[in-house]
Amino acid sequence: MIQKPLAGIIAAGVVLGVGELVAVPFGPNASPFFAVGSAVVDNTPEAVREWAIDTFGTADKTALFIGMALVIAAIAAGAGMLRRPLGAVLFGVLGVIGVLAAVTRSTATPLTALPTILGVAAGIVVLNALLKTKDPVAGGVSRRSFLGLALAAGVVAVAAGTAGRLIGHARDVTANRLGFKLPVPTPQTPIPDGADLRIDGLASYITPNEDFYRIDTALVVPQVSSEDWSLRIHGMVEREIEITFEDLMSRQAVERTVTLTCVSNIVGGDLVGNATWIGYPLRDFLEEAGIQDDADMVLSSSHDAFTAGTPLDVLLDGRDALLAVGMNGQPLPVEHGYPARLVVPGLYGYVSATKWVTDLEITRFDKASAYWTDRGWGERGPIKTASRIDTPRSGAAVDAGTVVIAGVAWHQHTGISGVDVQIDDGNWVAATLSEEYSTDTWRQWTYQWDAAPGDHTIRARATDADGDIQTSMTADTVPDGATGYPKAFVTVR
Repeated sequence: MIQKPLAGIIAAGVVLGVGELVAVPFGPNASPFFAVGSAVVDNTPEAVREWAIDTFGTADKTALFIGMALVIAAIAAGAGMLRRPLGAVLFGVLGVIGVLAAVTRSTATPLTALPTILGVAAGIVVLNALLKTKDPVAGGVSRRSFLGLALAAGVVAVAAGTAGRLIGHARDVTANRLGFKLPVPTPQTPIPDGADLRIDGLASYITPNEDFYRIDTALVVPQVSSEDWSLRIHGMVEREIEITFEDLMSRQAVERTVTLTCVSNIVGGDLVGNATWIGYPLRDFLEEAGIQDDADMVLSSSHDAFTAGTPLDVLLDGRDALLAVGMNGQPLPVEHGYPARLVVPGLYGYVSATKWVTDLEITRFDKASAYWTDRGWGERGPIKTASRIDTPRSGAAVDAGTVVIAGVAWHQHTGISGVDVQIDDGNWVAATLSEEYSTDTWRQWTYQWDAAPGDHTIRARATDADGDIQTSMTADTVPDGATGYPKAFVTVR
């Protein structure tokens, strides 16, 4: 009996493997697996999405892939158990779902359906062939033949899928990025040593590229070379312009350190990071295009058609809003937007940090909307004053005596003037701040605690440069960012 569900699972592997291989000339979003996955991301209810990010953090896409694989395996095993031709019919239904997911992507063409169609056709052939094998007593093909056919089908699935990924990898931008020469920027003021307290367990002032959070809607990282990239600026402008990297070579780049925060960051969460960016002031491009007086929004679009709506006044008020091409002294990592992305201090990323950016439409909030605002999130996304306790971690056990408490606080483009710490229900006491480098970056803080044995609760709160104290009111991340005091529960021995 076990060979029937196994036949369904193997046939599903053939569907995915062949689909992956055939998808090579059409791009990774044409593969059945990634097309369905992208459709799941786009249509997931906000509560489920936020639960996934809260639970899995930057591993949310891996969790989705594993979940999809388990569901596909379960359905395929069920298809193998059905009487012929019902299993093939079920594969066909799944194929229709895959085709719809593929052809409804914004970059799809009618040929985008081909990988799913051919993959499902191959899977049905394999399923029928495997299900024809029976117990030799009944006069069918032997179990040995079944195992041989199953092994051959499995090899086909793995080989096709692997070949598809290898060929796709050959088409990506790795070589282009390795050959990309960063522009020499006008250097910023050096970051003082006092900006980084260098305390064990405390996040470093500059977040390494490999540790920088990544939250976006792209299941497959867009592959755009610098030679193929261009940025179109149009809409409510006096003149439409298009910018290429050849055009950028004649411009002077700048270097700026800016902290970015995801709106999905929970209180005390790690979806925040600080990096030094190399790029070009967005304001220069917008002024060259000539903005019409009644425009109030810039709708940015990425290569994979993600959109974000940014308040126009924020891009024109003199802050360091950049078209960034470098991150911490390197070309942008591909997963962080290579070859170009937006970096805007003072706004959550969902309205300002478009990666793989290719289009800026000057428009109005009452005329256009963006990906996440269409799903119930706030329009403008201003950053809220926030703090985090990095050490000791919640749940930690520490020795009695002097315990170093440390963390970070941020309110980009306003700055942080103070951080207070509370132990249990005691008085709030001032922590020591690191040296301020910029109002656009986070500040580290530390407090020396004379810890007595027992279970304790540590809280923190920040005060911004305008004198406004971080709110104690607890709010969810939806629709415009979480609020409340971070806490750490520790046991002192």
